[in-house]
Parts: sequence; C-alpha cells; structure tokens
Amino acid sequence: MADEQEPWELLQKMIAEGQALKLDQYLEGMSAMETVYAVSRLSEDEQSQLLTLIKPEAAAVLIEEVTESQAVDLIDHLSPEQAAHIVDELPSDQQADILGALDASDAEAIMDEMEPAEAADVRELLQYPTDTAGGVMITEYLAYSDEMTIAGVLDDMRENRETYAHYDVQYGYVISHSGALAGVLRLRDLLLAPRKDSLMSLMIPNPISVPVDMSLDDLHGVFDTYAFLGVPVVDAESRLVGVAQRAAVDRAVGKQTEEVYLKTSGIVGGEELRNMGFLSRASRRLSWLSINIVLNIVAASVIAFYQDTLSAVIVLAVFLPIISDMSGCSGNQAVAVSIRELTLGLIKPRDVFRVFSKEAVVGLMNGAVLGVLLGGVAWVWQDNMYLGLVVGGALMVNTLLAVSLGGLIPLALRGMKMDPALASGPLLTTVTDMCGFFFVLGFASLMLEKLVP
Repeated sequence: MADEQEPWELLQKMIAEGQALKLDQYLEGMSAMETVYAVSRLSEDEQSQLLTLIKPEAAAVLIEEVTESQAVDLIDHLSPEQAAHIVDELPSDQQADILGALDASDAEAIMDEMEPAEAADVRELLQYPTDTAGGVMITEYLAYSDEMTIAGVLDDMRENRETYAHYDVQYGYVISHSGALAGVLRLRDLLLAPRKDSLMSLMIPNPISVPVDMSLDDLHGVFDTYAFLGVPVVDAESRLVGVAQRAAVDRAVGKQTEEVYLKTSGIVGGEELRNMGFLSRASRRLSWLSINIVLNIVAASVIAFYQDTLSAVIVLAVFLPIISDMSGCSGNQAVAVSIRELTLGLIKPRDVFRVFSKEAVVGLMNGAVLGVLLGGVAWVWQDNMYLGLVVGGALMVNTLLAVSLGGLIPLALRGMKMDPALASGPLLTTVTDMCGFFFVLGFASLMLEKLVP
C-alpha cells in the first residue's frame, strides 16, 4: 500500500515517526523537482521537523533545490543553531543570498552560531549588491602563493582533500604576497608538471578577471564572450576576492528577469508562491490593484464627460476598447525596451530626447498602419467614411502618444528613484485609456453631424 501513497504522504509518515535515516535515504533517491513538489505540500511544522531530522548535508542539498523564497522560509522557522548547521554546508554565494533575505537580527543570530571563518566570508559577501560580481561570487577557491612549488600545492591538496572535495574547483589561482592575482593554473597542467617546478613557471600569467563591482549584465556578457566556467573577481587593488561561476551568473540573470516579469504583472515584492501566507499574497496583489482601480476611474471619467456624444453615436462603444487596448500594447512594447536598456546600462534617465526621437518614429509608423486598418474596417462596416476617419485617426494619434510615453515613463521613474518595472504599466495604461477615449469622443464631437444618420 505504501507504493500508492504520494511522496509527501510518505514524508509525513516518516517525520511523524522520527525516522531520520529513512528520510535521508528517501530524499536522496528523489529528483530535484520531486523534492520541491513534496516539500511544498508539507506544513511549516513538518518542514521544520524534516530539516532537523535529516543530516545538515542533506538539509543543505534540499535548501539548494527549492526556490530562494522557500529556502528563506525554511531557514527562518529554525532556531539559529539549527539553521547555522545547515547554512554552514551551503556554497558561500547561497549563504549570502539566504541570510541577506532574512531580517538583519535573525541573520546575525545565525552567523553567530556558524563557523567563524564561514561567518566572516558571509559578512563580506553581504556587503556587495546582489546584482554585481561580488554579489554572485563564491569564496571557495584554491589560491596559492607565487613562491610555492608544484610539490607544495599537491601536498596541500592532499592534506585538505576532505575540505576541497566540497569545492566546485575548475582552476587554481596564483597570488602575489599582497594577494594580487598573478596567474591561473589548469589542474591538468598541475598534475602532470614536475614536482620541483615553481608555480610561476606553470601558471598562465595576466588572466582575465572582473572587478568586484561589475554589473550582473556586464558579467553575463563576459561569459557570452569567453567559454569560461568561472572567472576570478578582484577588488580595487587587484586582490583576488572570489570566483564568479557561469552557472551562478545564469541563475542570477534568470532570477532578475523573473522579478521584472512579476512586477510588470502586478506581483509586488517579487516572487510569489501559493504556499505563502494568505494575507501576504493578498496584500501584495491588492497594493497594485487598488492603485489601478483609482487610475481606471480617472480614465472612465472621460467617457462620462462625452456621454452625450457616445449616446448619439453608440457604435463608438465598439471601438473604444480596441483603441485603448491596441495603443496600450504598443506602449508596453516601448516600456519593455526601455526597462531592458536601463537594466543593461545602455540608456540613462537623461537620454530623454534620444529615446523620444527613436520611439516617435516607430509610433508614427505603427500608428498609421493600425489606424488605416481599423479605420477601413469601421468605414466598410458602417458605410461611413467619417467614422473611419474618427476611429483611424484616434488610433494613430493614441499609438504615437503611447509609444512615445512608453519609452519615456521608465526613464522618468528611474530618475525619481522609483521602480520602473512596477509603476510603468499602470501609468501607461491609464494614460492610453484616458487619451484614447478623449481622442475618439473628441474627434466624434467635432464630426457629430457627419456621424449621426
């Protein structure tokens, strides 16, 4: 009958019975996706019990497999001592990510319980912004003095093999007396070289490195240019401080993209999962929706102002949502491009004229094409050329406005230290709706005698 039970039901049973060994073995045989799915079905108490029953090494593997928000919640529900045992087993970059997401007091309590060397590394990593090379680098790497020989390095690796076994080692690094990066070692060369040779004779001098404050997008560009698995990170004095790995950079870029998508979709505060608290999820959504309803009331007020025109030419009601929606879609394309270029550092808030000139040309072209298409449909459908002119002209002008503003709004918000990904959408939607209604009903009012049969 056990085979018919769901994975989380088996976990619940083993947790209730305190079967630590069976839990370790069962989790080891599960795929990452199965583990995430099963653990998410457990209650908070069951999740905490699970992490305290299994070995810290197994708990660290579980923490690495779940999403960051889940990992933070799991760690947050443990005592500082229990959490420290697990965090000690994580790679340094993930240690910093998780502890950086906790309350400062909770994170400090956990670091106080960690191994002193591990805690010192985490405190250093927490100083760097998450979207820089320092924020994604690891501090587990092999570095040796340029005065050492091959024999000395091999002896060190043998003596510390248990520690280094947990490192994701691709290269070794040679540093000067001051800690400055001098060269890089390929492990294959190290193993095959004569033991008496010096590291200086074997290393590749002047390797490519990146500054600790390099942006995430620039760092991603380095890995696009070079087929490296990792690149050394140096400080302002060229001292080696960490290694940025390709996999970690790809994860960070993917996470950044997801956050922008969620914000533009109205999920305030970043990632949301359905196993989060009801009030937290509802408040995150309402904080965006409540602003939107106010802005939509403003847009609807334009219709109220022109209600006599709309009553006289009721067919306009068919085209109002089409014009506002098409213009909004065109404007959101411009918003997406501006947010992307701001993220990449290709534009700055002061580049208003450049962005406007580029977008206005596109908006005029697209607006003219869309206006002719929709105006033609209106003309043929109602056999009224003036209706086509009203509808087509309104769509053309509103598209030009939407695209131009869509390019500029993110720049203005960034200049005011606001998040363009979160606020651009509601602002643009309100403006395009309000102006679209105004152009349609305003043009119709001017041509009312030609529109009324």
